[in-house]
Amino acid sequence: MDVHVRIEGRGDRADRIYRQLRDAIRDGRLRRGERLPATRDLAAQLAVSRTTVTVAYERLTAEGYLAARVGAGTYVAASPAGPRRSEARDARTAARPAAVWRSIRDPLWTEPRPIAYDFSVGMPDPALFPIEQWRRLVAGELRGGILRSAHYADPSGLKRLREALARHLGVARSVDATADDILIASGAQQAFDLVGRVLIEPGDVVAVEDPGYPPVRQLFETLGARVVPVPVDEQGIRVDLLPRDARLVYVTPSHQFPTGAVLSLDRRTALLAWASANDAVILEDDYDSEYRFADRPLDPLQSLDREGRVVYVGTFSKTMLPALRLGFLVAPPSLMPALRSAKRLTDWHNDYLTQAAMARFVDSGGFARHVRQATKAYGARQRRIVEQVGALLGDRMHVVPSVAGLHVCVVPVEGSGAFDADRVVDDAAASGVAVQSLGLFTVARPAAEGLLLGFGSIAPDDVPDGLRLLARAIARSAHAQPG
Repeated sequence: MDVHVRIEGRGDRADRIYRQLRDAIRDGRLRRGERLPATRDLAAQLAVSRTTVTVAYERLTAEGYLAARVGAGTYVAASPAGPRRSEARDARTAARPAAVWRSIRDPLWTEPRPIAYDFSVGMPDPALFPIEQWRRLVAGELRGGILRSAHYADPSGLKRLREALARHLGVARSVDATADDILIASGAQQAFDLVGRVLIEPGDVVAVEDPGYPPVRQLFETLGARVVPVPVDEQGIRVDLLPRDARLVYVTPSHQFPTGAVLSLDRRTALLAWASANDAVILEDDYDSEYRFADRPLDPLQSLDREGRVVYVGTFSKTMLPALRLGFLVAPPSLMPALRSAKRLTDWHNDYLTQAAMARFVDSGGFARHVRQATKAYGARQRRIVEQVGALLGDRMHVVPSVAGLHVCVVPVEGSGAFDADRVVDDAAASGVAVQSLGLFTVARPAAEGLLLGFGSIAPDDVPDGLRLLARAIARSAHAQPG
């Protein structure tokens, strides 16, 4: 491998080569088993004598950092012996983020670990992903289509995909759109970012649901907005409590996150009228309502909008996989030029291969079939959870009615005694059960009490045992409360 070594300045060049290679091994830049350049090659690269490099290599070999293999070359023999360079630099860095970023707390990503009973929210079951179909679609594009895309593309996204989406959304969700109204994004979160960049100026008021989706609230805060949490009830967001000066209102009307409530038709009508009266824009997040288990869905706000005030956002993260990083937005024509420019300035466009494969999948009817099959599987899991919550937790917890999505919310039965969600979550985790507290998504204090039970990552047969362990954690929490 190529190794960058600096030898400028005065002094012993062999010593400088030795020290830089030693430091690279100690901080992990050069890893055990990696082959170093031959002494002749490194000497030519540095314009020094071969003897100079040989002296450095021999010293490193004598100290155990390198090992020479006859006829094979020189290899790194040691593991890192000191702090990694990135860790050492942390103490002497002078760069600081803008003030707003210092208040954003986001745990570092870690490799997912197996959990015995995983009720985490927001994750589809990877076992349901149509891997064979997807492999054939991607292979087909690799054989020919990708060769036509060796240039920068339309920031709005591949036209074939936007056309396929317009047809699918019109049939499946009653969304009124053409390909020109659609922009492809890297997941829903980028779609929210693009909308925020186009609409929000520092100091603007943005209303969000409470409880609600924290990454959206945090995103708008970083864009300089004054974010106002608005309570939700069993009919969705309280329109009567919206701030009159809100520039943007973020809602999840089809399956409120995290409670699962559906925004009633009266509330939808009231919200649209409020937006008209206050010259506001509504950001409609339809993140997982492709999965419906009962009732005919209410029309989305976008299809009820007659003034062009709704931006509709969807994602393939729940119906396919989050790893695809594929989402979309449907916006009024007045916003599309600015949104296209924002997308171009952010990352120009999504990759051609994923878009082209998804376009074929949607157009062929494969996506609709996949959603139907997945809905059947998730519906069985949801029914199992509702049934088992009633059987195992019925005296303490009840399920908030929900007819869509990949999770349900359970809240304490009135008069059932003390309930400490955080204690329950920690206790359950010690037993191999992953659940999340409703309070984690709540801004107002005291936080709403309850738990979220996702069913995208747990097999139906594991639900009873997982809920049995959760019931014990809830019982222990109640006994632990001061009397």
